[in-house]
Amino acid sequence: MIAEHDRVVLRIDLPEHQLVAGDIGTVVLVHRNGAGYEVEFMALDGETVAVVTLLPAQIRPIAQREIAHARLVAQAA
Repeated sequence: MIAEHDRVVLRIDLPEHQLVAGDIGTVVLVHRNGAGYEVEFMALDGETVAVVTLLPAQIRPIAQREIAHARLVAQAA
């Protein structure tokens, strides 16, 4: 079960939030025993890119032996 403060992987693209499948976020709130999650996605410099409410099917736990990959996020206008 995914818990608060767990790091998770986004399964889908969310272009309205400048997020793509594979981005890593941190669960900041668990809704109704896992019915949904508030997930914060941050740039490597510590700036919050988005905080998004997601369903369980839209995220997954980080698996063993996965490696992170950096990408540039466009600046907000």
